[in-house]
Amino acid sequence: MEASTTIKIASTLDISKARQNGKDIAQKLGFSMVDQVRIKTIVSELARNIYLYAKLGEIVIETAHYQGKAGIKIVAKDQGPGIQDINKALEPGYTTSQGMGAGLSGVKNIADEFEIESCPGSGTTIVVTKWTGN
Repeated sequence: MEASTTIKIASTLDISKARQNGKDIAQKLGFSMVDQVRIKTIVSELARNIYLYAKLGEIVIETAHYQGKAGIKIVAKDQGPGIQDINKALEPGYTTSQGMGAGLSGVKNIADEFEIESCPGSGTTIVVTKWTGN
């Protein structure tokens, strides 16, 4: 199964839409219920960060395949202020908002692969992959 969807993030409704799209693709790929919830959490956190800090951006959700495994790849992109200190942003419990979310450290912990690029003043791109059976 090949699937790819791009959701523009500009409102809280877009966060919900992205989360549901992530769950739908994960379900079609055969992820367990537990991993479907993890994927929803990843998408929700990344979309929420776009909305809170950059105001506009996008979430791209697509299928991935590697050595016979199926997976889901989530790319969060924005042109916002960027992250000043990536290492600090990845510390457990770190937040610059009033949120109680998992944060980037939570996303990194439940992902199988996690990459982040950020340039202060130029935006952030985060790529997360979750594989079935992990």
